[in-house]
Amino acid sequence: MSTCVFVQLRCRPGKTYEVAEEIVLREIHSELYSTSGVYDLLLKLYIPEGEDVGKFINDRLLDVPGIERSLTTLTFKAF
Repeated sequence: MSTCVFVQLRCRPGKTYEVAEEIVLREIHSELYSTSGVYDLLLKLYIPEGEDVGKFINDRLLDVPGIERSLTTLTFKAF
């Protein structure tokens, strides 16, 4: 069973499209949206069972050039 995680990304000015294109090429997301407000992009990821969430995101996402800051929200099956 995988873990559903949402990650918001703030990109350096003028780099949002480049960041989004690189994320798409890596094929790690389930959904990817452009957003308004403090963050520029919102990703929905499924972390494979047994993988460390922080390491997965750090190794496969946060090394994308142009990312300035991230906010990760973990989800839990409550219902």
